[in-house]
Amino acid sequence: MFLQIPDLLQPQEVRRLREIAGRARFLDGRISNPGNTTKNNTQVDLQDPGYQESTQILGTALQRSREVADFCLPKILAPPLLCRYEPGMKYGAHADVAYITTPGGRMRTDVSCTIFISDPADYEGGELRVHLGKETVNIKYPAGHCILYPSHTLHEVVPVSRGQRLVAITFIESLVPNEMHRQMIYELNEVAALEGMNMKMENQVRLDTVKSNLIRMWST
Repeated sequence: MFLQIPDLLQPQEVRRLREIAGRARFLDGRISNPGNTTKNNTQVDLQDPGYQESTQILGTALQRSREVADFCLPKILAPPLLCRYEPGMKYGAHADVAYITTPGGRMRTDVSCTIFISDPADYEGGELRVHLGKETVNIKYPAGHCILYPSHTLHEVVPVSRGQRLVAITFIESLVPNEMHRQMIYELNEVAALEGMNMKMENQVRLDTVKSNLIRMWST
C-alpha cells in the first residue's frame, strides 16, 4: 500500500532545506550502499553541520504528521538524509535492505519514504519509478510532498537529464511489521474518520476497541 502526503513540509521548511543543501558538502552516495553499482547520486555528509539541521527539520515534519502516524504506526524513524541527483545520475532498480544501522542501533525497514524538495519543473527525468509486477508507476511530486511505500517494493530513480533533483529519504520501523495488518488498521482509522460524528458513541467505542486490540495483538 502506498500513501501520498501533500505538503508534508511547509514552504519555509522547503526553502531552508534548499539553503542547507546549497552550502552543505555532499559525498558519493555509494558510501551507504557500496555493493550496488547502479547507485549514482550524492548524499549529504553526516559530518557537515547542515546534516543535523536538515534531519531535525525533516524529522519534525514526519513526527507531526497524523497521516504518517496512522499509515506507518511508527516505532523507529531513521534520521532523514538529503540526496542529490545531477544530470546523468540515477539509482537502478532495487528493494531497500531489510535492516539498517542508525545512531540508535539496528532497525528493520518496513516503510520507505521519499520527500520531494526540488520543484518538478527544476529538473527533467529523475522520477521515482515503482515496479508493480509487469507495470511501472512514475512518481514526481511537488516540493514538500512525500510518498510512503513498503520497503520491499522494487523501485528505482530514472536518470536525471536536466537540472537537479533534491530529495530526502528515510525509513520507518513499524510497531506492526506485517504490511497487510497495517493496512487493515489504517482502513479502520479511515472508516472512523469518515463516519465521524455520524457514528453512535457505542459503535465508535467498539471500533476503537477492535483497532486497539489488533495493534496490541500484532505489534512487536
